[in-house]
Formats: sequence, structure tokens, C-alpha cells
Amino acid sequence: MAAEGFPAGFAGQRPLRGQDPAFLRLWQGFLNGRVVVGLALVLLQFTGQMLNQTANLWIIGVCVLYLASTLALRMLSGKATPAPHAGMHWLPSIGVDLAVVSVLQLLHTGNMSFTPLFGLPILMASVLGTLTLALGTTAAVTLLLLAWAWWGGDAGSAEAAQRSLQAALTGTGYFIVAFLVQQLAGRLVREQHIAETSRATALVQRQVSALVMQNLSEGVLVLDDQFVVRNANPAGVRLLGAEATLTPPFSLLARPAWQALAALARRSFRQDAPQVADVNLISDDQSPIGLHVRTWLTAPGSTAPEASQQRLCVVFLHDLRELEARLRTEKLAAMGRMSAAVAHEIRNPLAAIVQANALLDEDLQDPTQKRLAQMIAQNADRLARIAEEILDIARVQHQIDHAAPSTVALDETVAQTWRDWQAQSPHMRRGTLQLGAPDMQVEFDAEHLRRVLVNLLDNALRFRSGDEESLQLQTRLESPGQASVQVWSDGAPMDQSVERHLFEPFFSSESRSSGLGLYICRGLCERHGASIGYQRTHRQTQTGDRSGNAFTVRFRGTGLVAPPDASLFDTIVV
Repeated sequence: MAAEGFPAGFAGQRPLRGQDPAFLRLWQGFLNGRVVVGLALVLLQFTGQMLNQTANLWIIGVCVLYLASTLALRMLSGKATPAPHAGMHWLPSIGVDLAVVSVLQLLHTGNMSFTPLFGLPILMASVLGTLTLALGTTAAVTLLLLAWAWWGGDAGSAEAAQRSLQAALTGTGYFIVAFLVQQLAGRLVREQHIAETSRATALVQRQVSALVMQNLSEGVLVLDDQFVVRNANPAGVRLLGAEATLTPPFSLLARPAWQALAALARRSFRQDAPQVADVNLISDDQSPIGLHVRTWLTAPGSTAPEASQQRLCVVFLHDLRELEARLRTEKLAAMGRMSAAVAHEIRNPLAAIVQANALLDEDLQDPTQKRLAQMIAQNADRLARIAEEILDIARVQHQIDHAAPSTVALDETVAQTWRDWQAQSPHMRRGTLQLGAPDMQVEFDAEHLRRVLVNLLDNALRFRSGDEESLQLQTRLESPGQASVQVWSDGAPMDQSVERHLFEPFFSSESRSSGLGLYICRGLCERHGASIGYQRTHRQTQTGDRSGNAFTVRFRGTGLVAPPDASLFDTIVV
């Protein structure tokens, strides 16, 4: 406690102590107590007059004025609390009480003593004010008592000494009471402050826990020993196979499909230890759900027997399909890194083979040997392309990670890419270009968009029928603020087994393809917040209605947030 002490109204701990409801209630309680004292004094005087006792009009007037002042202070200051430190603002309350009691004691001529009423201002100063205010008020009361003892008779008589001793003892008692009450009030303030701080901390922790649970990808269930789910996040309800509207509390014993979870929780309570298991939730109306389940038990609150019944079991649910997919993704990522390293090491000896074969081919005259040399050159060229495409993944990843966010004019970029692509082989690369997104800016790197379009156009060129309308490149506005570009060709329908793996690495329907083109396209699109998809569509041409294969890139709409960053390999789900 500081020199001024801790007032019960949170002085020194709360700058807005006057706004504290508990302190305001104490202040109003003391104001009501003063009104009751004033009313009791007035009734006492009028009762004495009715019993034919000699009435002192001065005393009656003082009591009425005191009652009026207490009522006025209650009405005017009942909603605002005074500052706890000593000052003139305490005169309407503590000052008036001391003055009224002193005047009544001086005016009264009988045996009645009004000095016990000094306890009210002393208590008010001790509870609501600082230690200085409490001791100052008590000192004033003690001086008044000693003054009355000296005024009441001969200073040298035994009666005067007795009165002085009694006044001193009364003042000492007041000092003890004021100090103890002030200390107790300060302790209560500190305890209340600690309780409110703990409550605020618990509230924040509860909000954080609720927020984490709501956004956690894994399911979380909180069970009691009766297997009643007291709390669950949306992921947990979904993994249980329940309807989305199901909210706690609900029992795991209510449905047969949840019996496996209840059995695991029962084992946790019985063995008093966490459990780990893979379970299948099987119901009549849906397919089985494979879950990886972990259970934790909360610590008991105390050693009392009844406290053990309040222990809870926290159950974490993981979808086994997602875990297996994540494991496959990590394996593919490792394979991709290893493939890139191997491809890098292959390029140097492969270049030596190509060069040596070219030198040998210059000296060969036999047609059979010339064909063998040509086969070596073709296969070496094929290996070089595969190695280059594998290394291209690492280059694309490096470009994405170091590329600053940019926007491009969609129609202008698509038109320039189309012209550059056609210029490489004007007779073979024929098709139609339709631009339907004028002045549309999309969030994409120009070089990355060119790479995506070239890959898609090369694929379409290999499978089209041959005439000019068999390959089409089109941009369009799908909705306000969102555009797309589509590459269409009239190739044969894809087999479903091929369609399922279109965007996976190293998968191709052709034996001479590495299967990395569409995979790179998907990685580039996802990095820029776009999406790429395949569908079988129909187009009206001059020769009639044609069905074909369409690859559509849909760009991120204005104001949408890009998906979280991840590795190109990490986006694979087999």
C-alpha cells in the first residue's frame, strides 16, 4: 500500500474508479445511511416533544436541516462518486456530519450523548477515501472529544480527568477501527481487482479458444464422462457425419455410428491416459468415414472425489483421407526435387552423347548405321526435352516466388501471344481468335500467362482435326469483374481415366510426352489466384455444331484474396 493507501473505490488502481459500479453502490449506501440517521434524529426530537419533554427548538432545527442536507446530497450526488483523496469535496458529507454531531452535543443538556454518531463519517472516510482522509477524520473526532471533556468541567477535578481519559480511549478505538477498516477495504479492492483481471483473462482465453476451434481444420470434441459432447467445432460435426445444424450438447451414444468414439473415450477415462486409434464411422445412410482419433484428458481441479467427475476428454479427429493425401503430396514433392536434381545431372552427359553421335554420323556411310545414328539423335533429343521440362518446374517456382504482383491487359496479352505462337509456323498453326474482354485488367504475370497459353495451344494443336475452325482461342467476361480465357479444339473425347489425372505431373496419354505441361499450367494459375479446368463443350462453326475439348483459365475476380502460398508439388492430390 502506498502512503496514501488503497481506497476501496480502486484509487491508485483504476483511473475511472468513480465509474465502478461496486464503489458507486457503497457511496449510495452511505448516503442512504445518512438520510436514515437524519430521519431518526428528527423523529427522536418530535417523539420527545410528544411525551411532554422540554423541547429545544435549536436542536430540532439542526436535525431538520441535517435531514434536508442529506436528502439534497443523495439526490444531487447519488450518481457521481467523489475522489478518494482528502479535499473540500468531502465537506458536504463528512464535514457536515462532524459539524452536526458537534452542534448537537453542545446544545444538548441531558444525559444523552451524540458522540456514537461520529462512527458514520469515520467509516465513510475509511471505506471510500484514502488512509490520510480516514486518519484525518478520526483525529478531528478525537480532538472534538477531548475539547468537550475539557469544556465540561473544572480542569483540575477528578471528573474532568476521567472524562479526558474516556475521550482518549474512545479516540484510540476510533483510530484502530479506522485503520483496520481502511486496510480491509484496500484488501477487498485488491482481491476484486485480481478477480476482474482473472475474469478478463479467462474471457479472452475463451474467445481465443473458440476462434481457434471454429477455424481448426481438424475436428475437436469435448466430452464428459457420460459421453455427452459439451463443445464441438464445425469440422468435428462434419467428420461425425452429422447434419451441419447439430449443436452441442448431444450424446455419442445417440447414434450407433459413434459407438467407436464413445468406446475410445471410455478407455481414456478408465486408464486415465490419452489414447490414439484409427476408427471407421459406419452408418446406414452414408459411406464409412475413416478417422485418426487422439484423446486427451483435462487435469482434475482438486483432490476431492467430486472434482474427478468434472474431468473432460478432448477428442481430436483427423480425416484419414486427408492424411493419406498429404503423405502422397510430400512423397511427390520429394520425387519432384529428386527428379529435378537427376535431370540436372543428366544434361551434361546427354549433351556429350549428342555431340559424339553427330561426329560419328558425319563419317558413317552405311544406311543401316545412319538409321541407328538417327535413332540415337531422336531419343537423345527426347531425353533433353524431358530433362528441360523437369527443370522448368524449378524455374517457374523461382519466378513465382520472386515476381512482384502485377496486372496485365487480358485481350492485349492474349492477342500478342497468339500472334507470336502463329508466327513460328503459320501454315500449321491456324485457328480463330475471339477477344471479348476489352479493357479488362487481370492479376497475372505476362510471361506466366504466355507460358500457360502456349502450353494449352500446343496441346490443342496436337489433337485437332486440321481446318481453321478446329482450334479457337477466346476471352470473355463471365461476371462483372471476372474474366476468363479458353482454348478449344475439336479433338476426340478423353477417356475418364485420362481426364482424372490431366493435371498431375508425369502423366500423359502419349508415350513421347513427359506429362508436365498441364501440371505447370495449373501451378502458375494457382499462384496467381486463378483456376484452370477442363470440360467437353460444343461450338457452332461454319460446318455445323462441333464438340471438342476446352481448357478454361478463370482469373481472380476484383477484390478477391489469393489462396495461401504453397509449393507447386504441394497442390497435388491423387
